[in-house]
Amino acid sequence: MRDFEGAAEILRAWGNGIRPDPDLTVSEWADRHRMLASRASAEPGRYRTMRTPYMREIMDRLSPGDAAQRIVFMKAAQVGATEAGNNWIGFAIHQAPGPMLAVQPTVELAKRNSRQRIDPLIDESPELRERVKPARSRDAGNTMLSKEFAGGILIMTGANSAVGLRSTPARYIFLDEVDAYPASADEEGDPVTLAEARSLTFAHRRKVFLVSTPTIRGLSRIEREFEASDQRRYFVPCPHCGAMQWLKFDRLRWQKGKPETAEYLCESCDQPIAEHHKTAMLDGGEWRATATAADPTTVGYHLSALYSPVGWLSWSRIARSWEAAQGSDEAIKAFRNTILGETWIETGEAPDWQRLYDRREAWQPGTVPAGGLFLTAGADVQKDRIEVDVWAWGRGLESWLVDHVRVEGGPDRHDAWDQLTALLDRSWPHENGAHLRIARLAIDTGYEAPAIYAWSRKVGFAQVAPVKGLEGFNRSSPVSGPTFVDATEGGKRLRRGARLWTVAVSTFKAETYRFLRLERPTAEERAEGAAFPPGTIHLPTWVESEWLKQVVAEQLVTVRTKRGFAKLEWQKLRERNEALDCRVYARAAAWIAGADRWTQEKWRDLEDQLGAAPTDSDPAGQIHRPGQVPQGKRRSDWIGRREGWF
Repeated sequence: MRDFEGAAEILRAWGNGIRPDPDLTVSEWADRHRMLASRASAEPGRYRTMRTPYMREIMDRLSPGDAAQRIVFMKAAQVGATEAGNNWIGFAIHQAPGPMLAVQPTVELAKRNSRQRIDPLIDESPELRERVKPARSRDAGNTMLSKEFAGGILIMTGANSAVGLRSTPARYIFLDEVDAYPASADEEGDPVTLAEARSLTFAHRRKVFLVSTPTIRGLSRIEREFEASDQRRYFVPCPHCGAMQWLKFDRLRWQKGKPETAEYLCESCDQPIAEHHKTAMLDGGEWRATATAADPTTVGYHLSALYSPVGWLSWSRIARSWEAAQGSDEAIKAFRNTILGETWIETGEAPDWQRLYDRREAWQPGTVPAGGLFLTAGADVQKDRIEVDVWAWGRGLESWLVDHVRVEGGPDRHDAWDQLTALLDRSWPHENGAHLRIARLAIDTGYEAPAIYAWSRKVGFAQVAPVKGLEGFNRSSPVSGPTFVDATEGGKRLRRGARLWTVAVSTFKAETYRFLRLERPTAEERAEGAAFPPGTIHLPTWVESEWLKQVVAEQLVTVRTKRGFAKLEWQKLRERNEALDCRVYARAAAWIAGADRWTQEKWRDLEDQLGAAPTDSDPAGQIHRPGQVPQGKRRSDWIGRREGWF
């Protein structure tokens, strides 16, 4: 057998194939072979597990020699989890090759991760460079989203792609930021379930790594997985008494207004622990299970930013972030998610409509108040009518209800669509003298979608956005799309003839109720210059009690699924809720128009166009300059005029 040409290569390949998995652990491999590139890390150079000692056990659980099959990590932002996952990828390519699936929330994020993380991982390691095929335009095996190597392949995809999730069996599955995954991948089911199904054929040899910053209690995937695990916490020793404890935010203390005085109080001896003790504490720490896992092959870990190494996020910066977040539910929510690594409890309690009635404000009917900078509308299509609410939006998503229009006749009547078309051409006078048209109208497609697609196509998708509401929260991108759907024109079916946007209605309903509950400055405080908080919703005196009852017609409640998991669900308190739906669609229209992503310069441009922005020569903003182009600005740079809103 050894005498024919190529026999040695066959024997070598056969020997490699039957070679058992190495005894080297992932953390040992990382310390020996991993180099961090300057374009991918704030601390370039050789990777050192001792910098983040709490990651050692988590990485080693991913090693082939460990019995755990599912590793769950619920964590704060920027604690080193993604790099640990990348270490695992490098280890698998070098030491224990096999098919691997790495899933990001979207395909676009997977591409970005490939460029910014995976390519540097391979380029900076000679052991990986020699094993991964170089990318070639004609080589389908090595592209941005797939990396072939001896004995395996790395497939990268997004949780929004069902095709990517079922592309190949995988021994290793890395699910990153699972709380940002959509509820369903191309309407084919839960992305986590679809991805994990690819590993079942590998039985006890499989490894699944689920990582995420949590989001909302009752909806968070990572919290659900963590609570079903053995719930490990990182216990560290007190430098004074040696008592082991896991760090809790309520033990961090500082003088009010002086976050630089932040220190941690030991729960045993109550002595203050300074920041400089953290390095030794982390080095002496250990993971301890605090519960019994439902599945013995699953281990779960939780870590807050209180454990962030010295030089990363300090306790004083955490204290400063907490003080800065006060007064804003949105900021506190972000703090709990990204700093504490904990879920936010969304109350969803409907405000009292009578309180809203008493807080109504008087301004000239049919006009846009000074703070309003552009208009959007939300349309709810019923069997016998179309309800439309027009909202003005300003900085910080402060909003004013400008008009309520009821179009008689359902979607089967041409005159109803004619009236809706006329509404798009109508303008509303601004308090500063300009006239504003609707920048974007979002219309619900839940009833008679074909008629809505046909009308939207006729008037143009630049001003009209057909929307489809989906239950569930999505804070990273509450609106997705547009996707192309079929439409009809003149009785002829047009393939991909319309554009449809998908809206996470739960996100905007909860936001609306949160904005309606905001405390407002008193008349005396406003006279002294106090401003309304960002997000404040202003309602005019002409709005009736029925509209107010409709806008608070739902409530967020916690229900239990058949498997016993908590789930948040919106339930109606009364039958009619068109005002709430129209508000949600108008808010989605503002998101589609870009208001959530505009820079301060863009907001200033809008103020300049309306004569609403103070200038150096007019600090109080008293001089009215309708239509004047600001110095140094091209008319083509203007948002509102460019889009035809004025």
